[in-house]
Amino acid sequence: MIKVGVVGASGYTGLELVKMLVSHPGFELVYLATTQGDTMIETLHPSLEGVISMGVEKASVEEVAKRCELVFLALPHKTSMGFAKGLLEAGVKVVDLSADYRLEQDTYEANYCEHEDSAHLPDAVYALIEYYRDELKDAKLAAGPGCYPTATLLGILPFIPYLDEKSPLFVDAKSGLSGAGKKLTEMTSFVNMNENIFAYNALKHRHAPEIAEKIAKIHGAKMHVNFVPHLIPATRGELVSVYGVLKEEIDPLEILKVHYKNDPFIRIRETPVDIKSTAGTHFCDIYAARNGNALFVSSAIDNLLRGASSQALAAANLMCGYDEGLGLPTIPYMP
Repeated sequence: MIKVGVVGASGYTGLELVKMLVSHPGFELVYLATTQGDTMIETLHPSLEGVISMGVEKASVEEVAKRCELVFLALPHKTSMGFAKGLLEAGVKVVDLSADYRLEQDTYEANYCEHEDSAHLPDAVYALIEYYRDELKDAKLAAGPGCYPTATLLGILPFIPYLDEKSPLFVDAKSGLSGAGKKLTEMTSFVNMNENIFAYNALKHRHAPEIAEKIAKIHGAKMHVNFVPHLIPATRGELVSVYGVLKEEIDPLEILKVHYKNDPFIRIRETPVDIKSTAGTHFCDIYAARNGNALFVSSAIDNLLRGASSQALAAANLMCGYDEGLGLPTIPYMP
């Protein structure tokens, strides 16, 4: 059993990590922390009453290094790299769910803040599992992709060689409210969200540079990405539709089936996808169709799991020599 911890246990992604780790056959959960600390996990998350009773401490690099072989950082950007730097120097493996290590330094600083740990950026492996599986097996630092980039990239990457690079990609993304985190704002209040849907940060969202950067890294293609996210009145789930222009005739579903034939957590659908079929699971469902040279790709994931916590756990499995799918949730919350 490999001893692991979660720093940032109070949030939704922290909760999902605890739920998976408490019964994981290869990891022993020995440390829980927040930036405040001094409470119990069942106090932070009453739904865990009777499942686990464990103290939640104030986060300390020294304590993590003393107790853990691997740690999950479910912290906001900038806060996360403040912990990761010391943990990596102490020899602890890190799976970071924030944006702090998932981008090139110039891209990160243009969209977030000044980077405080550039020395470890070259060591980070982008934890989009299907594309960096082999690299993760030797990684000391895994950088979890954003939920929107995860759904977008898994859907569109198989088609990049067939797309006209001169034509921009248009990404229409819709996410459940849990993606906005626990902090209540006027935008996320029940009165505003109930029976409502709206776009935010249209064409200006900082996940667009992440999507473009990874397309360039994986395929060498410089695609202009127009990204528009929306909030929908659902607790969890994410539906991303991508529109592009093809430069040749293809069978989109056949491309997907061949591309992902060895990836057990990608499900190619014959009809358009929905968010409930992936809610509570690590699966990504993808559908694609074309009309002439117009390409439509739609993908669905659970934003808290495949978009964050279960993808982090899959990365940790690979980093520790376990099977990628060990302990990952596969049964959806249906009906």
